[in-house]
Amino acid sequence: MIGPQTLPQPHERWPEVLWLIRHGQSAGNVARDAADAAGDLRIALDHRDVDVPLSPLGQRQARALGHWFAQGEEGERPEVILASPYVRAVQTAEIFREAGGCAGDLRICIDERLREKEFGILDGLTTPGIRHFQPDQAEFRRVLGKFYHRPPGGESWVDVIFRLRALLDTVSLHYAGKRVMIVAHQVVVLCMRYVLEHMSEAEVLAIDKAGDIANCAITQYRLDRAGEGEGSLVLEHYNMVAPMVREGTEATRAPDRMVAARG
Repeated sequence: MIGPQTLPQPHERWPEVLWLIRHGQSAGNVARDAADAAGDLRIALDHRDVDVPLSPLGQRQARALGHWFAQGEEGERPEVILASPYVRAVQTAEIFREAGGCAGDLRICIDERLREKEFGILDGLTTPGIRHFQPDQAEFRRVLGKFYHRPPGGESWVDVIFRLRALLDTVSLHYAGKRVMIVAHQVVVLCMRYVLEHMSEAEVLAIDKAGDIANCAITQYRLDRAGEGEGSLVLEHYNMVAPMVREGTEATRAPDRMVAARG
């Protein structure tokens, strides 16, 4: 006779805490601002987008973020750090670690699925530059909207969302119950919100339209285990710049290097 069996516990899917961090101000942000101010058609940079480093201000922002976590303002420090392979994101994570934001020996895990949205033929163009050099693409974007428009050789927001869904499967498999920090880019943060909060196209674009995500701003989710099943992540903070404010470091909200960084 088979005795009573103990049913397995539901699989825990989500991290205990999930922080989404946009990288610190980059040299590309500075160059883009200069191009906009001058009315230029192209942004003057000699680097590939992936190689654009932090500006001196961006380094201070990342340091302020590390100090904030080191002093316990956000509770426990991260146990896992995942970062975009782009230099500005990796540098942000490294400076954060050096400033005490996490254990000094914590490995920064690079994941290519967290990379910046790819802009293809629009790479390096300002808004006037797109209208001048790629008028057809400017019109396609107007008709399709930034959520679905995919420039030749580039990505739409939907493409970014597709790879982030795969990333979250990896997080579920390896880091459930952990405190996880992701250091990436503005569109990545917005698209993660879209996935985690089950948003519509209109809802996420309304958040985007309301304003840029500040460099090194904190977006924080915490696991709510109420109810049955695997629980859910609940948004606690969005676009919070308190670490920079506390240290008197300027909080910048410029879009990324390409005008298409916001789509």
